[in-house]
Amino acid sequence: MRLLSFRFGCLLACACFLSLTWITSLPRDEASAGSSVLPDLQTLHDRLLVAEDLGRQVSRDLSHILGQLINMSKDVNLTHSTSNTTNIFLIEPVRQLFGGQAGKGISQPNIYTYMPHLRRHPDSLVPNVILGQGRRGVSMVLGIPTVKRDKQSYLVNTLSSLFYSLTSSQSQDLVIVVFVAETDTDYVSSVFVCSFPKEVQSGLLEVVSPSQYYYPNFTSLRETFGDSKDRVKWRTKQNLDFSFLMLYAQDKGIYYVQLEDDVVAKAGYYNDMITFVTQQEPKPWLYLEFSQLGFIGKMFRTRDLPMIAEFFLMFHRDKPIDWLLDHILWVKACNPEKDAKHCNEQKALLKQRYKPSLFQHVGLHSSLPGKLQHLKDKDFAKQTLYNAHSNPVAELSSSLKHYQEHSLERAYKGEDFFWALTPIQDDYIQFKFPEPIHISSYLFRSGNVETIGDKFYNTTVEVLPSNVSNPFLSLSLCVCVVLLFHYCSQAGAFQNGLAEGEIEEALQPVSALRLVVHSNSDVWAVLSEIHIKV
Repeated sequence: MRLLSFRFGCLLACACFLSLTWITSLPRDEASAGSSVLPDLQTLHDRLLVAEDLGRQVSRDLSHILGQLINMSKDVNLTHSTSNTTNIFLIEPVRQLFGGQAGKGISQPNIYTYMPHLRRHPDSLVPNVILGQGRRGVSMVLGIPTVKRDKQSYLVNTLSSLFYSLTSSQSQDLVIVVFVAETDTDYVSSVFVCSFPKEVQSGLLEVVSPSQYYYPNFTSLRETFGDSKDRVKWRTKQNLDFSFLMLYAQDKGIYYVQLEDDVVAKAGYYNDMITFVTQQEPKPWLYLEFSQLGFIGKMFRTRDLPMIAEFFLMFHRDKPIDWLLDHILWVKACNPEKDAKHCNEQKALLKQRYKPSLFQHVGLHSSLPGKLQHLKDKDFAKQTLYNAHSNPVAELSSSLKHYQEHSLERAYKGEDFFWALTPIQDDYIQFKFPEPIHISSYLFRSGNVETIGDKFYNTTVEVLPSNVSNPFLSLSLCVCVVLLFHYCSQAGAFQNGLAEGEIEEALQPVSALRLVVHSNSDVWAVLSEIHIKV
């Protein structure tokens, strides 16, 4: 930055020096005030041409320096983001340096134009990064705003649903940003206590919150469209929350998807979205829809987020956010001289819908106190609640009692999932083979997208080698899974409801496998996938 400033000063000095050199190079009697002798017109013309060429060169150099300053400000912005000092509008002061001062150029609008109260607090646009590694360069960013709810929080279930079906490679190409839209520091710090430590450590999950000065005074809002004062405040704050989240996420990936904190995702949603957006990429769409409800499942190109967020900020006091999004389409696509039918046809070109929907709204209690929401997406695909595999012949036994028709036998055959009543200490599931077999690997997945919390906790996977009559030898693959907001110490596998691994050659061939529960559970347990690979 100092080098650029030095070059900038040198160029200005050079321009001044050239002007003085041209003036002083005139013959003394020609430059004197009393002289009536005109300079040689041809010489004067030649010097003017040289001065114009030099002026154009100086102008080009200044433009180049301006571009470098802006790029450097972006780099500083990215660096600050990873150290919890991100200013999402850092580039604006640089631009104003070359045109934003009164009397020196055209002032460009920025967030302070729409939210002037932010000028009183220089750090009001610095996000408070609670958890996260600052991952960038991914294909997709999922943004989830969440607020304190009076009745019930759905956030943990929403995140569990999003994590459930991700593969390892997909988890590396995705960032999920949770924006805790509250300024109560005690509440913000209590939201997570790290329910998903593995996802946070890997960079898959980030949690941020706004400065206490981000929100304006909502008491002066004008009541419109028959909405109560509380509802006007709620929808205005939502506009600001979505804008903040979009601007924070804009440099993290290629696509941004807006979600809510009370949804469930269809298994395999990531692959479906990437496939669809790849097919639609050549088309001039503004956003893609993966749910027909409100703002759920709307995908944007991150390069469009600054424009969209500025539009929301410009009218954040006036209308709900889904109306504002539709107005952007109207501005971009509709001809005022045409009828409504033509307008709708043109708007449809800028948004493409994926069916069946990949996200379902499940929250009953709205974030607006006292409001109940019975919204359901009728196009939401029926979920696959289990994964079928071809397993070796085995004699099955269990101390667990299954619920209705969800038996262990049907789950092992790939016809259903196993759903057991609350496990207690020393409960087990056993797979005994008629003849010892070589097992290359095993996978046991508990829970599913509809019963996410019904998992096996503090459960070991054990093996009985054929050359050992008794007892079972532990594979040391037990883990105590984090449950909601509480910490558990790790001791092995079954991480987030999943146990998978390989069996050492020294233990082959195998006579039996079993799962053993080591402590009483508070919930029922589901086995949605059983795969014993030979």
